[in-house]
Amino acid sequence: MEIDDYIVATDSRLVELASEGDQQAFEYLFTRYREALLRLFEQHLDDKTVASDLLQETFIKVYLHLNSYSKTYTFGQWIYTIARNTLIDHIRRRADDVSINEHFRSPQAMTPSPEESVIINQRHSHFYAALEELSEEYRRIIVMRFIEEYSYEEIAEKLSKPINTIKTQIRRARRAVCKLILEKE
Repeated sequence: MEIDDYIVATDSRLVELASEGDQQAFEYLFTRYREALLRLFEQHLDDKTVASDLLQETFIKVYLHLNSYSKTYTFGQWIYTIARNTLIDHIRRRADDVSINEHFRSPQAMTPSPEESVIINQRHSHFYAALEELSEEYRRIIVMRFIEEYSYEEIAEKLSKPINTIKTQIRRARRAVCKLILEKE
C-alpha cells in the first residue's frame, strides 16, 4: 500500500491491515488517536510523564487485542473505552498505594487558624489600601476583574473598549497594585 492510501484509509481498513501484520497501518491508527487520548489522560492527571505512559499502555492493549475488535462500535469508541479503563485502573492502583494512615487521617480544618486570619486580614487591608491609591480607571478595572469576577469580554463590553486594551490595562493595573502592596510591607 502507498503512503497516500494509509492516510485516506478508514479506521476499519487500517484495523484489518494491522490485524494482518501491517505495522504501518497500526502506526497510522496510533497517529490518528494519539493526541486525543493524551489530552484525555492529561485532563485527569497532573503528571505528563504518567499520561504518556498510560498512552503507551493503551496502545499496547489495543495492539494485543486488535483481533477482538468488533465493528459493532467505531474504532474510536473502542479505543476510547480501552483508554478510559486504563485510566481507571491507574487511579485505583494509585489509591491502593496510599498508606492506611493517609486513608484515615483527619480532614484539614475548613476555617483558618487565628494566625492565618491575621495574615489574611493584613493582606486584605494592604490590597484595599493599594486599590485606593490607584487611578479611577485602574481601580474600576481591578474591581471588575478580580472582585466582581467579570471576564475580559464582559469588561470590554461594559467599558466599550477593545479586548486587547482591557487586557493591557488589567496587566498594568495589577502590576501597579502589586508595587503598592510591596511598598506597604
